[in-house]
Amino acid sequence: MTWHNTVIAIVAGDAREQEIARCAVRAGAVVRAYGFPWPDEGIEGVYHATDAADALKGADIALFPIPGISAEGALFAPKCPEKIIPTREVLAGMRPSANIILGWADRNLKTHCEALGITLHEYEWDVDLMLLRGPAIVEGVLKVIIENTQITIHKSNVCLVGQGTIGSLLTKTLVGLGARVHVAARNPVQRAAAYAAGADVLTLEQLPAILPGTDILIGSVPKRLLERDQLVLLPKHALLVDVAAPPGTIDRDAAAELGLKAVWARGMGARAPITVGRSQWTGISRRIENILERKS
Repeated sequence: MTWHNTVIAIVAGDAREQEIARCAVRAGAVVRAYGFPWPDEGIEGVYHATDAADALKGADIALFPIPGISAEGALFAPKCPEKIIPTREVLAGMRPSANIILGWADRNLKTHCEALGITLHEYEWDVDLMLLRGPAIVEGVLKVIIENTQITIHKSNVCLVGQGTIGSLLTKTLVGLGARVHVAARNPVQRAAAYAAGADVLTLEQLPAILPGTDILIGSVPKRLLERDQLVLLPKHALLVDVAAPPGTIDRDAAAELGLKAVWARGMGARAPITVGRSQWTGISRRIENILERKS
């Protein structure tokens, strides 16, 4: 199957998108890009667009970042000087029957794509891809903890809310580093796995009992579970790290008002952009192959 004359637009993101762009060029695609950090030497074979609409012009396939869309509808683009919001006008320049591959879409993007005949392909929760980029995410979270605490992870009291793919990897790593890990999860099978990994386990309803002794609180569920009435129970020195997609697990505004340090650790895959970019490309390229197969 040839990718010749397939136009791919890569819009927003971080340093991972540089490697994804290189992979797309090597696959034979025509690549247009905007909104992620641009290297001084450029990226061979990639057109650096002036804005998102320019990048999407004539595109068969658009690649948006895997970290979720913000509440205001902006794509994840931490180094871009402007917010990139995929409005209907911005998307309208894509070719008929175009496709967008991304982590996940919000309601507005879904509405625009339906009106324009654009097909969305979401892969945020693909377990295989999550596992492939998991080690880089875990390393990134450890970096955040180390940079924002005055205690060691070893012997610290860590409360981890959620035991999905990334949550379970964090549990094993933190237990291995000697932390006292308490895992709160709704799913009894996930709690059993956390227990087998060496953590103490509890239900979400039991969280208030453990919070007063917590040094580090980590949220990994893309649903608001920790509100002011629970955060007020934490000691003032506690560090809150939210690794979940929007809206996140923790009410970070309430945490700030209570004088607690809270970090929204989004885009941790950027910790190793070449490794993670290539792993994301394995899933992206598989989806592109399926798209081209259906068109042939």
